[in-house]
Amino acid sequence: MTTKNNLMLSDFYERFGVTDKIIREVMNEALAKGGDYCDVFFQHTLSNYIGLEDKEVNRAYSNIDFGVGIRVLKGDQTGYTFTEEITLKSMKNAAKTAANIANSSKKVEAVDFYTHAHPNYYAIKTHWEQVSIDKKIPYLQTINDKIFALDKRVIKSSVSFNDSTTYILFANSEGRITYDYQPQTVLSASCTAEQKGERESGSFNLAGRHGIEFFTPENVDKIATEAVSQTVSAFDAVKPQGGEMEVVLAAGSSGILLHEAIGHGMEADFNRKDISIFSDKMGKKVANDFVTIVDDGTNPNIRGSINIDDEGNDSQKTVLVGNGIMESYLHDRISAHHYKVKPTGNGRRESFRHEPMPRMRNTYMLNGPHTKDDIISSTKKGLYAISFSNGQVNIGGGDFTFYVKSGYLIENGKLTEPVKDINIIGNGPDVLSKITMVANDLEMSEGGWTCGKNGQGVPVSQGLPTVKVSSITVGGVQ
Repeated sequence: MTTKNNLMLSDFYERFGVTDKIIREVMNEALAKGGDYCDVFFQHTLSNYIGLEDKEVNRAYSNIDFGVGIRVLKGDQTGYTFTEEITLKSMKNAAKTAANIANSSKKVEAVDFYTHAHPNYYAIKTHWEQVSIDKKIPYLQTINDKIFALDKRVIKSSVSFNDSTTYILFANSEGRITYDYQPQTVLSASCTAEQKGERESGSFNLAGRHGIEFFTPENVDKIATEAVSQTVSAFDAVKPQGGEMEVVLAAGSSGILLHEAIGHGMEADFNRKDISIFSDKMGKKVANDFVTIVDDGTNPNIRGSINIDDEGNDSQKTVLVGNGIMESYLHDRISAHHYKVKPTGNGRRESFRHEPMPRMRNTYMLNGPHTKDDIISSTKKGLYAISFSNGQVNIGGGDFTFYVKSGYLIENGKLTEPVKDINIIGNGPDVLSKITMVANDLEMSEGGWTCGKNGQGVPVSQGLPTVKVSSITVGGVQ
């Protein structure tokens, strides 16, 4: 089997210095004390960073991460260990540690392997290993020069270029063996401007599972333009009067509210442990008929997309809420076994040093029957929220607080003054039930989002059409 990136299983065996026989020996050692199941997760990541500040490239580094994680399951209990030394001796010693989760005379041995083929959702033209640093620096310089040229009030800029390549080889004791080549990149800019002694800052980035060909002149120009626009618009922004009001969530990156306030509550481990407020909502009405929310790993080249999850399962599009009815949680192997359903391809981990758990990929709401213009014009007094930052969410109760990074007042059906320094405060399930209009302008966020959970971070994305919520508490001037 080959992938669209022209790599074969033999390339991954050679990269990690393993064979079928070696992997099977390691697994049999891991299962020697009666474990029900074992998998091994080999990872090799090469990452690079270049930073420009004060008009000079002053930071650059590269990093290599290499190792294997070994997991043994006994019921819903997990034994997990890892090693950065991929030799038979080191892996068997690590496997003995993972095996201690079990204590039984019953032995399960790994079966013969079969190669599992999968689609490729992020084919690229040029591997990042083939892109030298001298090809990246001009992007930083171009963005920096553009930022200063756009507005004379800009006094400082910072631009950075990140890229990484990850090679994954996965095998389990049921015989599945599969592999993936995962590219990732983020090109970002931030700037500070000064006006009459007042300073404001803003930033913008473009990210995804792309090669360097993604950074066209148009995209490079967009990074600089958006960073400056967000910065200087804050000079004219006001802090509105607070209280309960209609809130319109802009299409695109405001989907972070969907991710944090709703998506986490639909991860199956929280529900299996009765932590999530959605634990008793399966099959029940949670929103209007025109509300459908999905978590999707198959969007081409989007940051949160994966060909396979970190348990070797195919990625897929999972409907969480379909026409207002809650349909599914996000499952890894353990939760799928508990609920007697198939895994949804959401078993993810930060690296080989971590065990997998249910995590989001690209979480978004599908288009609805309304238009953005209809939504804005129907709002007499409210807030149009474009982007958020510094959110806090209580998974159990679903309560959240988000800082609105940019937005506008809506007065008599029109966008008026820009706003700043405000929070919105609410409850995820409550907001879901109060969505009264959904537009037909779904937009996926292009930003470099990383989701944190239990000390692990994984790349994700989110999206949203323009959405109207009938009432959310806005923290502003009293």
